Amino acid sequence: MHKVQSMRNLPAVDDSAVADRSDTPTSREAPWRHRACDPIGVGHSRSTCNVLRAPKILLVFVVSVLILAACSSKASTQRARTTTTRPAAALCPLTGAPVPGGGAVPKRPALAIKVDNYPAARPQSGLNKADIVFEEPVEGAITRYVAVFQCQQGGLVGPIRSARNIDIGILGEFGSPLLVHVGGINPVLANINNSPLVNIDLMVHGAVEQHPPGRYAPYDTYATTTSLWNLKPNDTTVPAPVFKYSRQTPAGTPATTVAIPFSSTSNVVWKYNPALGVYQRYYGVTPDVLANGQQNSAANVVVQFVHIYYGPWLENSEGGLEVQANLYQSASGNAEIFRNGVEIAGTWQRNGLGVPTQFLNAQGQTITLNPGTTWVELVPDTIKVTATGPAPTSSSTSTNATSGSNYRG
Repeated sequence: MHKVQSMRNLPAVDDSAVADRSDTPTSREAPWRHRACDPIGVGHSRSTCNVLRAPKILLVFVVSVLILAACSSKASTQRARTTTTRPAAALCPLTGAPVPGGGAVPKRPALAIKVDNYPAARPQSGLNKADIVFEEPVEGAITRYVAVFQCQQGGLVGPIRSARNIDIGILGEFGSPLLVHVGGINPVLANINNSPLVNIDLMVHGAVEQHPPGRYAPYDTYATTTSLWNLKPNDTTVPAPVFKYSRQTPAGTPATTVAIPFSSTSNVVWKYNPALGVYQRYYGVTPDVLANGQQNSAANVVVQFVHIYYGPWLENSEGGLEVQANLYQSASGNAEIFRNGVEIAGTWQRNGLGVPTQFLNAQGQTITLNPGTTWVELVPDTIKVTATGPAPTSSSTSTNATSGSNYRG
């Protein structure tokens, strides 16, 4: 009775109008819609039908929202996975810098090539591709290089010259590197063969030699790094790092010029180029330029003061004695590290042939190098090395820019 009464109180409906809308072809709504809204023929109005359809519409809306949310969540998860799984760039063990051109570190040993530095041997080739270059004193107050390659090919390298006994101490920290040279005196060759170094004597492996036009003996022996690594194709041992690297510059003294007067023919000067972020090499005021026109440069210049002595063997017919230095048997000395226009004073120490040299600051902490190429200058401790800071500005009260003598005699 209550239901019938409430329906009687509904507004009056024109039955004929309803019949016209539901039965005639001109109706805007199909007959089945009205039967669905009015299955028992109680005569619901359009508004009443809409009320009955509302839950279905709401259900469809909720399902749609849930599907969109799931899709969005899946896409976000995929983006997150892409970001977190991106591999880090591989770093070269002997430079601390990313592998040139990307990719993995090459599976090959350190390749050390003896390169002449007598004035008649200049300009050299290939040094700009080395990871580390050591400059060593030899007889006659001249120097030679030990150019160490690993992370990139050096192309044609030379001129290549004979080995020295000091090379064993320099290279022992690289494990079992390939030492490329052209002969040497018998005692030196015997010591190399008894060391962990792999002896690559071009007097035995002459097939890889090249003799560029315009070069004359004894300054005409060259070889490519590819041909030299191919002599030991099964050696895939990657050397361990010998330095520690950091982009953060340690505290130190501003030093934009480093003068190392090995001799009148090797008056080495390094000048910091802030635009390039490297030290560039000179002989006095003359740029030290390679055969390809590129100036020698380094992210780090390590001055390692060493005590040298001579003999007991003659190195040449002029009476020059073999230059010797203790680099690894409870060895130590003073050092100066130059990077990012700053000088960090410290010491070096080494306690075994296969142990890397440690460079420590005044607090006994490891001095980190700037990722990139490093030149190690093995300087006799009787030579005065001078580091100079940037020129004073007009507002500066300083009268000179010299940071003082770095003499470590």
